[in-house]
Amino acid sequence: MMIGDTMAYRWTNDLTHADVTPKAAFLNRRQILAGTAGLGAIGLVGTSANAAGEELTPNTLEEITSYNNYYEFGTGKSDPANNAHQLETADWKITIDGMVDNPGEYALADLMDGLDIEERIYRFRCVEAWSMVVPWNGVELADILNKAGVQSDAKYVAFETVVQPDNMIGVRRGVLDFPYVEGLRLDEAMNPLTLMATGIYGEPIANQNGAPIRLVVPWKYGFKSIKSIVRMTLTDEEPDTSWNKTNAREYGFYSNVNPEVSHPRWSQASERVIGGGLFAARQDTLMFNGYEKDVASMYDGMDLSEKF
Repeated sequence: MMIGDTMAYRWTNDLTHADVTPKAAFLNRRQILAGTAGLGAIGLVGTSANAAGEELTPNTLEEITSYNNYYEFGTGKSDPANNAHQLETADWKITIDGMVDNPGEYALADLMDGLDIEERIYRFRCVEAWSMVVPWNGVELADILNKAGVQSDAKYVAFETVVQPDNMIGVRRGVLDFPYVEGLRLDEAMNPLTLMATGIYGEPIANQNGAPIRLVVPWKYGFKSIKSIVRMTLTDEEPDTSWNKTNAREYGFYSNVNPEVSHPRWSQASERVIGGGLFAARQDTLMFNGYEKDVASMYDGMDLSEKF
């Protein structure tokens, strides 16, 4: 299948490996979160690599992978590490349907065929007010969607995470309305920053982090970057999203990083950065997580306090 026209320009990175959150700190973020909870923190973490280049002492592999959020495998921070090995990722397929010229069930290998995997060093901002810098490996979502041939009337892309009830204890417990779903406006999906990631630090994404392929939208809060995708539907109607359905007061459809719009339970004006210790100074949160020049024009004329 021929690849359609790509975006008119490619994104230019403004970060280098000097900015990257140390690998041990990235993997250890949930354990750090657990430690700060005893100090009265609200979803806060330590710092990223500081000016001296200091890193946290790596924990054991068991400790590093014991804290993660993937509710399909349970709500406890150690649950995904204990249970995500049951996720079956062999022969992964993604259905692309709706308003496309070439709907169908695509093998992941076919979707990636002909596309060059890039490294993208992105800021990552959690809605809980912590952040990091991550070197992802993947391809632009636009390049994948172009293979399916997006029709002119399409306005949104709806995403769906895999559901494997026999392998996912969290699905059986019904914590959320599974499958986990997310959505982007089409111009957001086609923006050159929007990535379909298959790796982190040059290694395949671990099951508990969204193997084998996940979305990365760096100017939005992290929960928009849906894991383990099995369906993308092009539509002309705004799709449902899991956290918005669960609590629309706290989680809007757009969920752009915005220091001027507080979460109902905490401020978003500043953040702590993983990697440099529990007591590092907070840093100011950047509008659109620092990608304002790349994405702000998509929201011209919108009230971002109302359309949060």
